[in-house]
Amino acid sequence: MSVDLMGFLGVVLVAYVVPGPDFLVVFRSAIEHPAKGRAAGLGAQAGLCVHMLAAAVGLAVIAARSPAVYEAVRLLGAAYLVHLGIRAVLAARRSGRERRSGRERRSGRERSAHPERPADRERPAAQAPRGDIEPAKGRAPTGAQWRSGFAQGFLTNVLNPKAALFFLSILPQFVDGAGSTTRQIFFLGILDVLIGIVYWFVVVAVAARLRTLLARPKVQHRWELTTGWLFIAIGVGVAAAA
Repeated sequence: MSVDLMGFLGVVLVAYVVPGPDFLVVFRSAIEHPAKGRAAGLGAQAGLCVHMLAAAVGLAVIAARSPAVYEAVRLLGAAYLVHLGIRAVLAARRSGRERRSGRERRSGRERSAHPERPADRERPAAQAPRGDIEPAKGRAPTGAQWRSGFAQGFLTNVLNPKAALFFLSILPQFVDGAGSTTRQIFFLGILDVLIGIVYWFVVVAVAARLRTLLARPKVQHRWELTTGWLFIAIGVGVAAAA
């Protein structure tokens, strides 16, 4: 078996470096908890395994030749991305309202218990509790969080028709026609999945270092809104693509 390994590795690395919906899912999950980010990364690669198996047994060829199947997968993927975006936007707005109401209640209790003195006006936000800023680093993820991260990563890639086209049209270009096509597709596909796992774990490690910054209420609110609208925009773009 002889394959163009260097050329394939170059294409794979470029494909991972260019951010896509799976990057957004893994990064957002890692901000919530590193373990959930790793689960999302493993889920994303499990979704690629589905496309790899389909390409190896020829199902991807059948799907590619059936416009109805391709359109169904594309629209389902777009709808799922929009669904993730709407959830993020609604969660951001809900947390913003809760934060404002909690701040108003706390301020009201403090004023009633301790009438403001002139000296208190000189030290406003410096007395803010640090618990609202730093994330709970020691908190272990729940099984539901892990499953949620894995499911989001899996569905994002398994419903991504571009991932299927990668295994159907790009990957075979690096296969040696003299050898077993199925065996080579499995070899290159598994290599792609393993490279992706390493890449996603690096992304999770980088995101973990940003958790303290993004855990600040105002920053977290803007982050959730931004990523939510990005999901919606990508989903709409996928649905509108010809």
